[in-house]
Amino acid sequence: MTHYTTDEWQKYVRNELDSSTREELEAHLYTCEQCLEHYLQAVESNESSLPTISNEQSFTDCVMLGISEQKAVPDTKREIIREMVPDTKDYTKDNTKDDTQKKPFYQQALFHYLLAAVATLFLMFSGAFQSLLKYTSSIDSHLVEERKPSVTEGVMNKTFAWMDSLEKKEAIKK
Repeated sequence: MTHYTTDEWQKYVRNELDSSTREELEAHLYTCEQCLEHYLQAVESNESSLPTISNEQSFTDCVMLGISEQKAVPDTKREIIREMVPDTKDYTKDNTKDDTQKKPFYQQALFHYLLAAVATLFLMFSGAFQSLLKYTSSIDSHLVEERKPSVTEGVMNKTFAWMDSLEKKEAIKK
């Protein structure tokens, strides 16, 4: 990852960079904590040269008015489209269903739970689970027959055999 120097961030704050470089710096700022620190230092050092807001309330009102105008723009575009082509469906509308409209019974969670319970009961009473149990027990018996001792069991068996041989040698010496 390429990091930018404090001098580059100073130029960014003073608006001395071309637009493509500014966009690169802005994109990098979202992903790099180190460069964010350099940027904040550059803003603090240039704080006196940055413009100040004389009337904060009027600035806030102006921003809020701009936001409400941006929200109103799509509505005016819809009206223009409707005037140009009057008998068309409005595809710009949000096509979500109202909460008041009920889902069909087969799309509700309770229906799915009941269906799963009925299927389970049917499989239990039909003997499907019992036949699976017989099948798994036959597989388990094959595994038991082919079972090899674990490494721990092997070490323990060799240790006991060694200890038994030591006891026999002691018994012979006496």
